[in-house]
Amino acid sequence: MTALTVLAAETPDLVQSVDWLAIAPVVITAAVGLVVLVADLFVPEKHKQALGWISVVGLAAATATLLPLRAGDRATFCLTGPGTADPAACSYTADHFALVVQFLVLAGALVTALLSVTAVRDARMPAGEYWFLLLSSAAGAALLPASRDLATLIVALEVASLPAFALVGLRRGDRLSSEAALKFFLSSVTATAVSLLGVSFVYAATGSLHLSQVAGRLEDVPGQLDTLAMAGVALTLVGFAFKTAAVPFHFWVPDTYVGAPLPIAGYLSVIGKAVGFTGLVLVTVIAFPAYSEIWGPALAVLAALTMTLGNAAALRQSADRPNSAVRLLAWSSVGQAGYLLVPIAAAAYSDRDQIGSTVAYALMYAAVNLGAFAVAALVARTKPLHRISDYRGLYAEHPLAALSLAFFLLCLAGLPPGIIGLFAKITVFRAAVDAGLGWLAVVMAVNVVIALYYYLRWTALLFRTPEEGEQEAAPAARTRAPWPVTTAIVLTAAVAVVLSGAPQLVLRFAAGSLFPQ
Repeated sequence: MTALTVLAAETPDLVQSVDWLAIAPVVITAAVGLVVLVADLFVPEKHKQALGWISVVGLAAATATLLPLRAGDRATFCLTGPGTADPAACSYTADHFALVVQFLVLAGALVTALLSVTAVRDARMPAGEYWFLLLSSAAGAALLPASRDLATLIVALEVASLPAFALVGLRRGDRLSSEAALKFFLSSVTATAVSLLGVSFVYAATGSLHLSQVAGRLEDVPGQLDTLAMAGVALTLVGFAFKTAAVPFHFWVPDTYVGAPLPIAGYLSVIGKAVGFTGLVLVTVIAFPAYSEIWGPALAVLAALTMTLGNAAALRQSADRPNSAVRLLAWSSVGQAGYLLVPIAAAAYSDRDQIGSTVAYALMYAAVNLGAFAVAALVARTKPLHRISDYRGLYAEHPLAALSLAFFLLCLAGLPPGIIGLFAKITVFRAAVDAGLGWLAVVMAVNVVIALYYYLRWTALLFRTPEEGEQEAAPAARTRAPWPVTTAIVLTAAVAVVLSGAPQLVLRFAAGSLFPQ
């Protein structure tokens, strides 16, 4: 055997084939973003709306490419060769967990794009920049659930977050928009810095960035590195807690949602949360199971604080205050984040199958919350103050929109006929009970009752008789809903109704392990 042969046998194979089908959803989204950016240079101003439709088609195509991957058995960018410690370690894995979250992200971005087609034109935002930033953020958000090493995870997190800063502040000359973008930027940069510090500590203690290898090496950390490893785990979790808007890292949410364009507020409430929770699931359940006695109790306390403060703040919103509708949805999203944290905390006490409850709840929440923002976008066309009182008598003006919003709010409250909301809450509640977290289940039950008040108060307002002055002005103010907004409302309502009729379509993910041993 020659020296060259021996050297080749001992060196990892750095040249490898790429599974293009596995990465197609991310690549298509990013490629369409680049196409839109270049096309913006040549498309006349009067035809800029075409860029929006190119983006809608691109997101639809990216979502469709998930179908050939439904087996969940593909991976790429793997460590190969006899010189590696773990030949099975891959940086990108298209398993069932990744595919479900990618569907949530891309479908949510598609609904956001439909809402944005008219919003970009009406607010006179720069179309090329808007669509490029939205597609770039969606590409990063789609990459994150498939990431299986800490470096790719952080890169995907930032690709999803950085364009969102600009999207929030894209309404030039708007003080609220600029302030919201600044708060969002500062909090997110702080979160990233803390996460990077934590990741560097974990790498120093384990010598690896791949999640599967980190998990194995944390089981047997040398005594002198144990404190460093624990600090790394804690700091990494703190960084992701910022992204999920968990209390006490939630302070940026209300002002950011109020200052952002309404479609982007909806995008952040769903896709932004999906990104944070996905990263939290990957680092805790896959990479840090050896330190479950640290992150389990911490996440349980965060869940209780988050749902309690979020619901209490939503309860205090005055119906006549400007932007009260958006603020209520913002604080409601903080409360919903607390419910989403419960199964992740429960996974530290029982088994990893509890994560299915978070996925099921996230899918339900994505459909109905985006639907609520779609109706808000419709109402804002004639009543731009975004007050809850503006929805009084909506049924008389837009019956289908009022019925849809009522259904979305009942799903968020967990009341019939919003069956999917009820069953999603039951799965989360059961996850807490099965894990022995009875106190957390009690806190959740109390918060569900608190949330009923403000959801039902808003729902009842939709069907009340408009006030005398508003009733006289209603026929003149009534406008035809733009069909992209109508399509977004119909799509989200259809998904919510189908899932309420057949909740097993989502809840089956809670029954089986998304992370097979």
